[in-house]
Amino acid sequence: MGKPADPMNVAMIGIGMVSSTYVDAFARSDRARLHGIYARSADSRAQFLEENPGPINYASLEELADDPVVDFVILTTPPNARLEIVSTLAKAGKHILMEKPVERTYSAARELCDICDAAGVTLGIVLQHRASVPAQKMRELVDGGTLGALHMVDLDVSWWRPQSYYDEPGRGTYERDGGGVMLTQAIHPLDLMLSFTGPVSHVTAMTATTAFHRMESEDFVSAGLVFENGAVGSVLNTTAAFPGRPEQLALHYENASVELARGELKVHYQTGQTESFGASAGSGSGADPMAFSSDLHRGMIEDFAQSLRSDSPPMVTGREALEVHRLIEALENSGKSGQKISL
Repeated sequence: MGKPADPMNVAMIGIGMVSSTYVDAFARSDRARLHGIYARSADSRAQFLEENPGPINYASLEELADDPVVDFVILTTPPNARLEIVSTLAKAGKHILMEKPVERTYSAARELCDICDAAGVTLGIVLQHRASVPAQKMRELVDGGTLGALHMVDLDVSWWRPQSYYDEPGRGTYERDGGGVMLTQAIHPLDLMLSFTGPVSHVTAMTATTAFHRMESEDFVSAGLVFENGAVGSVLNTTAAFPGRPEQLALHYENASVELARGELKVHYQTGQTESFGASAGSGSGADPMAFSSDLHRGMIEDFAQSLRSDSPPMVTGREALEVHRLIEALENSGKSGQKISL
């Protein structure tokens, strides 16, 4: 047996709310290590390194991009800060693993993918719900064909965020975040849904901002979907459901119905047999958006590192993530126009 490969050196750009999750993920990984960090604020970098000593403190984006030791970069900045960063990293040949969403709009997300493709660098997106054990077991069931044809889908993302969450400058605005509950929270279960259902054909949506929040974008979405395979579905996305409950995705097939909720998969066969996989886990559905472990982020990091070593696609490529962006844009347009929107 050969010697295990040395851990890949990773630089992280953006040290906001989710950075602690990545620090914990790196601490428990033997395939990648946090080599350095960069943020525009020198004070923020100094505070981060005081709490998490060890990584290099890059003084500029260019210094990071020019460091030959860096194998890939994790990008966690708000989406409005990404065009220049991605362009610089791609030009330097740095592969990028990026927090969702790809960008604020579908067209801007496509532009980032085009930049990376033209430079020949890999762009992966952290849509970590796909990395869970129940989701992977669900993939086995779907690919195995025993469930039969998909007939109906329902997705319930009833989370809670207090007003203090949206009081952070820029949060929930179109200028910084590109939208509200769909792009910031529900994008994860929406992407997971699409990974099993395939593309959506038409949507009819209602979007709103409830009296619970003062914010520019939506905190409530209710929609009906028609999928290209003929199945129908319903979606509820909100951050106005106090105290918040774990999201639930139910897919109703010809031979069985399956439920994915809080890290658990339950399969109810029409024959009366039932199966369950996984265990209950934190979901970040309540007032604390970081109330979840770093396990899935570690899985995404290690999958990305392995994809670079084997020259194979990562779990979620930038191009794949465009599908959920396309759906979210259609839901937004339907909610604003009151019309059925074709994808």
